[in-house]
Amino acid sequence: MSAGVFLSVIVPIYNERENIPRLHAALSQVLPDVTDRYEILLVDDGSRDGSADELRRVSEVDPRVKVITLRRNFGQTAAMQAGLDLAAGEVIVTLDGDLQNDPADIPAMLAKLDQGFDLVHGWRKTRHDAWLNRKLPSKIANWLISKTTGFPIHDLGCTLKAMRSDIARELDLHGEMHRFIPILAWQRGARCYELEVRHHPRRFGKTKYGISRTTRVVLDLATVKFLLCWLNSPMKLFGRLGLYAAAAGFCSMTAVITMKLLGGIDMTGNPLLLLSALCWMSGLQLFSLGLLGEMSTRLYYTRSGRRPYVVDAIRQGPDSAPRRMKAAA
Repeated sequence: MSAGVFLSVIVPIYNERENIPRLHAALSQVLPDVTDRYEILLVDDGSRDGSADELRRVSEVDPRVKVITLRRNFGQTAAMQAGLDLAAGEVIVTLDGDLQNDPADIPAMLAKLDQGFDLVHGWRKTRHDAWLNRKLPSKIANWLISKTTGFPIHDLGCTLKAMRSDIARELDLHGEMHRFIPILAWQRGARCYELEVRHHPRRFGKTKYGISRTTRVVLDLATVKFLLCWLNSPMKLFGRLGLYAAAAGFCSMTAVITMKLLGGIDMTGNPLLLLSALCWMSGLQLFSLGLLGEMSTRLYYTRSGRRPYVVDAIRQGPDSAPRRMKAAA
Protein backbone atom coordinates (compact mmCIF):
# COMPACT_ATOMS: atom_id res chain seq x y z
CA MET A 1 0.00 0.00 0.00
CA SER A 2 1.41 3.37 -0.98
CA ALA A 3 2.33 5.85 1.73
CA GLY A 4 -0.56 7.78 3.20
CA VAL A 5 -4.18 6.72 3.45
CA PHE A 6 -6.72 8.40 1.19
CA LEU A 7 -9.89 6.57 2.22
CA SER A 8 -10.93 5.23 5.62
CA VAL A 9 -14.08 3.11 5.84
CA ILE A 10 -15.56 2.85 9.34
CA VAL A 11 -18.03 0.08 10.17
CA PRO A 12 -19.48 -0.33 13.70
CA ILE A 13 -20.04 -4.02 14.41
CA TYR A 14 -22.40 -5.46 17.01
CA ASN A 15 -23.40 -9.12 16.74
CA GLU A 16 -22.96 -9.40 12.97
CA ARG A 17 -21.03 -12.69 12.76
CA GLU A 18 -22.67 -13.94 9.55
CA ASN A 19 -22.39 -10.56 7.80
CA ILE A 20 -18.71 -9.81 8.51
CA PRO A 21 -17.09 -12.00 5.79
CA ARG A 22 -19.70 -10.90 3.23
CA LEU A 23 -19.19 -7.26 4.17
CA HIS A 24 -15.44 -7.58 3.80
CA ALA A 25 -15.84 -9.28 0.44
CA ALA A 26 -18.16 -6.51 -0.80
CA LEU A 27 -15.78 -3.76 0.35
CA SER A 28 -12.77 -5.55 -1.13
CA GLN A 29 -14.56 -5.67 -4.47
CA VAL A 30 -15.46 -1.96 -4.56
CA LEU A 31 -12.62 -0.09 -2.85
CA PRO A 32 -9.67 -1.13 -5.08
CA ASP A 33 -11.47 0.47 -8.03
CA VAL A 34 -11.57 3.73 -6.08
CA THR A 35 -8.03 3.84 -4.67
CA ASP A 36 -5.26 1.54 -3.52
CA ARG A 37 -4.72 3.80 -0.48
CA TYR A 38 -7.56 2.67 1.76
CA GLU A 39 -8.14 1.14 5.16
CA ILE A 40 -11.14 -0.60 6.70
CA LEU A 41 -11.82 0.05 10.38
CA LEU A 42 -14.14 -2.54 11.91
CA VAL A 43 -15.21 -1.42 15.38
CA ASP A 44 -16.38 -4.33 17.56
CA ASP A 45 -18.86 -2.74 19.97
CA GLY A 46 -18.86 -5.53 22.55
CA SER A 47 -20.28 -8.29 20.32
CA ARG A 48 -21.21 -11.58 22.03
CA ASP A 49 -22.11 -13.82 19.10
CA GLY A 50 -18.65 -14.77 17.87
CA SER A 51 -18.13 -11.66 15.76
CA ALA A 52 -14.71 -11.19 17.39
CA ASP A 53 -13.49 -14.47 15.86
CA GLU A 54 -14.71 -13.47 12.40
CA LEU A 55 -13.07 -10.07 12.74
CA ARG A 56 -9.79 -11.72 13.69
CA ARG A 57 -9.93 -13.98 10.64
CA VAL A 58 -10.62 -11.04 8.33
CA SER A 59 -7.74 -9.01 9.77
CA GLU A 60 -5.37 -11.97 9.35
CA VAL A 61 -6.02 -12.23 5.62
CA ASP A 62 -6.23 -8.50 4.82
CA PRO A 63 -3.58 -6.09 6.19
CA ARG A 64 -5.79 -3.14 5.26
CA VAL A 65 -8.31 -4.17 7.93
CA LYS A 66 -7.93 -2.64 11.37
CA VAL A 67 -10.08 -4.18 14.11
CA ILE A 68 -10.94 -1.90 17.04
CA THR A 69 -12.38 -3.83 20.00
CA LEU A 70 -14.28 -1.91 22.66
CA ARG A 71 -14.36 -3.30 26.19
CA ARG A 72 -18.16 -3.52 26.24
CA ASN A 73 -21.18 -2.45 24.24
CA PHE A 74 -21.05 1.37 24.35
CA GLY A 75 -23.52 1.99 21.51
CA GLN A 76 -23.24 2.94 17.87
CA THR A 77 -22.34 6.57 18.52
CA ALA A 78 -19.37 5.63 20.71
CA ALA A 79 -18.24 3.02 18.18
CA MET A 80 -18.49 5.60 15.41
CA GLN A 81 -16.46 8.12 17.42
CA ALA A 82 -13.79 5.49 18.09
CA GLY A 83 -13.47 4.89 14.36
CA LEU A 84 -13.30 8.62 13.60
CA ASP A 85 -10.60 9.10 16.23
CA LEU A 86 -8.40 6.37 14.73
CA ALA A 87 -9.07 6.92 11.03
CA ALA A 88 -6.09 8.14 9.01
CA GLY A 89 -7.75 8.83 5.65
CA GLU A 90 -8.29 12.12 3.89
CA VAL A 91 -11.84 10.98 3.19
CA ILE A 92 -13.94 8.99 5.65
CA VAL A 93 -16.88 6.73 4.82
CA THR A 94 -19.21 5.23 7.41
CA LEU A 95 -21.71 2.42 6.89
CA ASP A 96 -23.59 -0.23 8.84
CA GLY A 97 -22.29 -3.75 9.22
CA ASP A 98 -25.57 -5.49 8.39
CA LEU A 99 -25.15 -5.22 4.58
CA GLN A 100 -28.33 -3.20 4.22
CA ASN A 101 -26.10 -0.35 3.03
CA ASP A 102 -24.52 -1.14 -0.32
CA PRO A 103 -20.74 -0.52 -0.60
CA ALA A 104 -21.27 -0.10 -4.35
CA ASP A 105 -22.70 3.37 -3.59
CA ILE A 106 -19.37 4.61 -2.19
CA PRO A 107 -17.89 5.71 -5.58
CA ALA A 108 -20.93 7.89 -6.31
CA MET A 109 -20.55 9.54 -2.93
CA LEU A 110 -16.87 10.22 -3.51
CA ALA A 111 -17.74 11.73 -6.88
CA LYS A 112 -20.02 14.22 -5.10
CA LEU A 113 -17.17 15.15 -2.78
CA ASP A 114 -15.07 15.85 -5.87
CA GLN A 115 -17.76 18.31 -6.98
CA GLY A 116 -17.05 20.45 -3.92
CA PHE A 117 -19.29 19.05 -1.20
CA ASP A 118 -17.86 18.36 2.25
CA LEU A 119 -20.28 15.66 3.36
CA VAL A 120 -22.55 13.31 1.40
CA HIS A 121 -25.23 11.37 3.30
CA GLY A 122 -27.41 8.60 1.97
CA TRP A 123 -31.13 8.63 1.34
CA ARG A 124 -32.74 5.19 1.43
CA LYS A 125 -35.61 6.19 -0.81
CA THR A 126 -36.72 2.57 -1.27
CA ARG A 127 -36.38 0.89 2.12
CA HIS A 128 -36.74 -2.82 2.81
CA ASP A 129 -37.87 -2.55 6.44
CA ALA A 130 -41.04 -3.13 8.39
CA TRP A 131 -43.49 -0.30 7.84
CA LEU A 132 -44.99 0.07 11.33
CA ASN A 133 -41.93 -0.03 13.59
CA ARG A 134 -39.27 1.22 11.17
CA LYS A 135 -40.54 3.23 8.19
CA LEU A 136 -43.36 5.15 9.89
CA PRO A 137 -41.33 6.31 12.95
CA SER A 138 -38.48 7.24 10.60
CA LYS A 139 -40.72 9.39 8.40
CA ILE A 140 -42.16 11.19 11.41
CA ALA A 141 -38.74 11.73 12.97
CA ASN A 142 -37.19 13.02 9.74
CA TRP A 143 -40.08 15.46 9.21
CA LEU A 144 -39.83 16.71 12.79
CA ILE A 145 -36.04 17.09 12.60
CA SER A 146 -36.22 18.95 9.30
CA LYS A 147 -38.85 21.39 10.60
CA THR A 148 -37.08 21.94 13.93
CA THR A 149 -33.54 22.46 12.64
CA GLY A 150 -34.25 23.98 9.21
CA PHE A 151 -31.98 21.35 7.63
CA PRO A 152 -33.63 19.75 4.56
CA ILE A 153 -33.48 15.99 5.07
CA HIS A 154 -35.32 12.89 3.87
CA ASP A 155 -33.41 10.17 5.71
CA LEU A 156 -31.24 11.10 8.67
CA GLY A 157 -31.03 7.50 9.86
CA CYS A 158 -28.90 6.22 6.99
CA THR A 159 -25.41 5.38 8.29
CA LEU A 160 -23.85 5.46 4.83
CA LYS A 161 -21.98 8.77 4.63
CA ALA A 162 -18.82 10.16 3.07
CA MET A 163 -17.05 13.21 4.46
CA ARG A 164 -13.76 15.02 4.33
CA SER A 165 -11.45 14.32 7.25
CA ASP A 166 -11.34 17.95 8.38
CA ILE A 167 -15.12 17.82 8.83
CA ALA A 168 -14.89 14.51 10.69
CA ARG A 169 -12.24 15.86 13.06
CA GLU A 170 -14.62 18.60 14.20
CA LEU A 171 -17.33 16.14 15.21
CA ASP A 172 -17.75 15.46 18.90
CA LEU A 173 -20.27 12.64 19.23
CA HIS A 174 -21.97 11.72 22.50
CA GLY A 175 -25.14 9.91 23.49
CA GLU A 176 -26.75 8.83 20.22
CA MET A 177 -25.68 11.78 18.09
CA HIS A 178 -24.31 9.67 15.21
CA ARG A 179 -27.60 10.09 13.31
CA PHE A 180 -27.22 13.89 13.50
CA ILE A 181 -23.75 13.99 11.88
CA PRO A 182 -24.94 15.90 8.77
CA ILE A 183 -26.65 18.54 10.91
CA LEU A 184 -23.66 18.90 13.25
CA ALA A 185 -21.37 19.28 10.23
CA TRP A 186 -23.80 21.75 8.62
CA GLN A 187 -23.68 23.81 11.80
CA ARG A 188 -19.91 24.14 11.30
CA GLY A 189 -20.39 25.34 7.74
CA ALA A 190 -20.02 22.05 5.85
CA ARG A 191 -21.56 21.81 2.38
CA CYS A 192 -23.85 18.76 2.56
CA TYR A 193 -25.57 16.73 -0.15
CA GLU A 194 -28.18 14.00 0.20
CA LEU A 195 -27.67 11.21 -2.33
CA GLU A 196 -30.18 8.50 -3.11
CA VAL A 197 -28.64 5.11 -2.28
CA ARG A 198 -29.68 1.49 -2.41
CA HIS A 199 -31.06 -0.40 0.58
CA HIS A 200 -31.19 -4.18 0.98
CA PRO A 201 -33.25 -6.34 3.31
CA ARG A 202 -31.38 -7.80 6.26
CA ARG A 203 -30.34 -11.41 5.58
CA PHE A 204 -28.65 -12.40 8.83
CA GLY A 205 -28.91 -11.39 12.46
CA LYS A 206 -31.46 -9.18 14.18
CA THR A 207 -32.02 -5.46 13.86
CA LYS A 208 -30.86 -3.30 16.77
CA TYR A 209 -33.39 -0.58 16.02
CA GLY A 210 -37.04 -0.30 16.89
CA ILE A 211 -39.87 2.04 17.68
CA SER A 212 -38.47 2.54 21.21
CA ARG A 213 -35.72 4.71 19.75
CA THR A 214 -38.23 7.38 18.73
CA THR A 215 -38.23 8.84 22.24
CA ARG A 216 -34.43 9.04 22.29
CA VAL A 217 -34.41 10.73 18.89
CA VAL A 218 -36.79 13.43 20.17
CA LEU A 219 -34.60 14.02 23.25
CA ASP A 220 -31.47 14.19 21.10
CA LEU A 221 -33.27 16.62 18.81
CA ALA A 222 -33.72 19.02 21.74
CA THR A 223 -29.97 18.85 22.34
CA VAL A 224 -29.20 19.45 18.67
CA LYS A 225 -31.57 22.42 18.57
CA PHE A 226 -29.74 23.94 21.52
CA LEU A 227 -26.35 23.32 19.87
CA LEU A 228 -27.52 24.92 16.64
CA CYS A 229 -29.09 28.04 18.09
CA TRP A 230 -27.71 28.77 21.54
CA LEU A 231 -24.40 26.95 22.09
CA ASN A 232 -22.29 30.09 21.63
CA SER A 233 -24.56 32.25 23.80
CA PRO A 234 -26.86 30.35 26.19
CA MET A 235 -27.93 33.62 27.80
CA LYS A 236 -29.96 34.40 24.66
CA LEU A 237 -32.19 31.46 25.52
CA PHE A 238 -32.28 31.46 29.31
CA GLY A 239 -32.14 35.25 29.59
CA ARG A 240 -35.12 35.59 27.26
CA LEU A 241 -37.08 33.02 29.24
CA GLY A 242 -36.08 34.83 32.43
CA LEU A 243 -37.40 38.12 31.04
CA TYR A 244 -40.68 36.45 30.11
CA ALA A 245 -40.99 35.02 33.63
CA ALA A 246 -40.16 38.39 35.22
CA ALA A 247 -42.68 40.15 32.97
CA ALA A 248 -45.36 37.62 33.94
CA GLY A 249 -44.53 38.25 37.61
CA PHE A 250 -44.80 42.00 37.11
CA CYS A 251 -48.20 41.67 35.42
CA SER A 252 -49.41 39.37 38.19
CA MET A 253 -48.24 41.75 40.93
CA THR A 254 -49.86 44.69 39.13
CA ALA A 255 -53.13 42.78 39.14
CA VAL A 256 -52.76 42.06 42.87
CA ILE A 257 -52.16 45.72 43.72
CA THR A 258 -55.04 46.86 41.48
CA MET A 259 -57.41 44.39 43.11
CA LYS A 260 -56.30 45.62 46.55
CA LEU A 261 -56.71 49.33 45.76
CA LEU A 262 -59.93 49.14 43.76
CA GLY A 263 -61.67 46.14 45.20
CA GLY A 264 -60.26 45.86 48.69
CA ILE A 265 -59.25 42.23 48.13
CA ASP A 266 -56.74 40.95 50.69
CA MET A 267 -53.27 40.60 49.13
CA THR A 268 -52.10 37.80 51.42
CA GLY A 269 -54.92 35.51 50.36
CA ASN A 270 -54.66 36.31 46.68
CA PRO A 271 -53.17 33.40 44.66
CA LEU A 272 -51.79 35.90 42.14
CA LEU A 273 -49.34 37.02 44.82
CA LEU A 274 -47.90 33.52 44.97
CA LEU A 275 -47.81 33.45 41.18
CA SER A 276 -45.80 36.69 41.17
CA ALA A 277 -43.26 35.28 43.61
CA LEU A 278 -43.00 32.06 41.59
CA CYS A 279 -42.43 33.94 38.33
CA TRP A 280 -39.75 36.17 39.83
CA MET A 281 -37.94 33.22 41.41
CA SER A 282 -38.14 31.34 38.10
CA GLY A 283 -36.78 34.38 36.27
CA LEU A 284 -33.85 34.63 38.69
CA GLN A 285 -33.07 30.93 38.25
CA LEU A 286 -33.22 31.22 34.46
CA PHE A 287 -30.85 34.19 34.50
CA SER A 288 -28.49 32.19 36.72
CA LEU A 289 -28.62 29.26 34.28
CA GLY A 290 -27.81 31.65 31.45
CA LEU A 291 -24.77 33.01 33.29
CA LEU A 292 -23.55 29.50 34.14
CA GLY A 293 -24.08 28.50 30.52
CA GLU A 294 -22.04 31.47 29.32
CA MET A 295 -19.18 30.52 31.64
CA SER A 296 -19.36 26.87 30.55
CA THR A 297 -19.26 27.90 26.89
CA ARG A 298 -16.14 29.95 27.43
CA LEU A 299 -14.48 27.11 29.33
CA TYR A 300 -15.45 24.69 26.55
CA TYR A 301 -13.80 26.75 23.83
CA THR A 302 -10.78 27.64 25.98
CA ARG A 303 -9.99 24.14 27.26
CA SER A 304 -10.70 22.31 24.00
CA GLY A 305 -8.81 24.79 21.85
CA ARG A 306 -11.81 25.13 19.55
CA ARG A 307 -13.22 28.36 18.20
CA PRO A 308 -16.81 29.45 17.50
CA TYR A 309 -15.93 29.82 13.81
CA VAL A 310 -14.33 27.80 11.01
CA VAL A 311 -11.86 29.26 8.48
CA ASP A 312 -12.46 27.70 5.07
CA ALA A 313 -9.62 29.33 3.09
CA ILE A 314 -7.10 32.16 3.22
CA ARG A 315 -6.13 34.35 0.29
CA GLN A 316 -3.10 36.65 0.37
CA GLY A 317 -1.88 38.79 -2.48
CA PRO A 318 -3.62 39.89 -5.68
CA ASP A 319 -2.72 36.79 -7.72
CA SER A 320 -2.77 34.11 -5.04
CA ALA A 321 -5.22 31.24 -5.00
CA PRO A 322 -7.21 30.63 -1.82
CA ARG A 323 -5.51 28.12 0.46
CA ARG A 324 -8.01 25.75 2.01
CA MET A 325 -7.53 25.23 5.71
CA LYS A 326 -7.30 21.79 7.28
CA ALA A 327 -8.49 21.01 10.77
CA ALA A 328 -5.93 19.68 13.21
CA ALA A 329 -6.22 15.98 13.95
